[in-house]
Amino acid sequence: ITWLIFIFLFSGLIGRSWAMVFAAGGFKVKLYDIAQQQLTSALENIRKQMKELEQSGFLKGALSAEQQLALISICTDLKAAVEGATFIQECTPENLELKKKIFGQLDLIVGDNVILSSSTSCLLPSKLFTGLKHVKQCIVSHPVNPPYFVPLVEIVPHPETDPSTTERTYALMKKIGQSPVKLNREIEGFVLNRLQYAVISEAWRLVGEGVVSPTDLDLVMSDGLGMRYAFIGPLETMHLNAEGISNYCERYRDGMRRVLNTFGPVPEFSGEIEQKISQAMSEKIPVVPKVLDARRKWRDECLTGLSKLKKQMKSD
Repeated sequence: ITWLIFIFLFSGLIGRSWAMVFAAGGFKVKLYDIAQQQLTSALENIRKQMKELEQSGFLKGALSAEQQLALISICTDLKAAVEGATFIQECTPENLELKKKIFGQLDLIVGDNVILSSSTSCLLPSKLFTGLKHVKQCIVSHPVNPPYFVPLVEIVPHPETDPSTTERTYALMKKIGQSPVKLNREIEGFVLNRLQYAVISEAWRLVGEGVVSPTDLDLVMSDGLGMRYAFIGPLETMHLNAEGISNYCERYRDGMRRVLNTFGPVPEFSGEIEQKISQAMSEKIPVVPKVLDARRKWRDECLTGLSKLKKQMKSD
């Protein structure tokens, strides 16, 4: 299949990152937005990032930065933008009405072979796509921010999504070097955010109850659990920490159940605990755009280095 990727840009960070990922895979990409200025600044930003990545040796794909940039074009006319597209990735803000409006517009102008995909992180496919004429071609492809550095993509079907849509999307994500996972059915929060929120929830309670400081809590993850989880998941961790899963359950099930029964209610994520955590985080990383951006850049460099290491270790 010759894929032409069409990306709904809007405000942009995820859209720009997706554009870079698809271009790195050698695909033609069209960026769409209603504002020309938004598109111009997106292209400038992509160019700057690609050049920096090339200089540091972290540019993805077999093509040079210039070759990848040549694959990306911009468009402010919706009909012209979707012409020839085989895969459409929507990247608008997390607003149900806005997204429904966009998919409603696309539904009227796309053919029967185009995949309509959303980057949503928490809106269920049944809320987004129900009632569309092309519902069988609709799917959620939820990336992890920033998708250029974190390869996971959750593929979530609508109850009426055709299995071939899921398979084609999965194959495309593999082809561009991402790590797709297929959900068999939709569920609130999908998988990544359900796991993430479970961790955040207990982290919040532990800090709130004065068991540990916010900075030490983060250290438990970054220098403890996270070290393992960068390479293996919780189920394989169980498997390796005993003589297989069954042996692990035999040894630890009573202890796990005892601890889990002490977990408190879902936190409000507000009030005193919010202030306490906010103060600790702000002391470490002041809430100043320049400082936050520098820390994000450092995070992305760490993620790039880690993904290089993981790739190297897989090939070894």
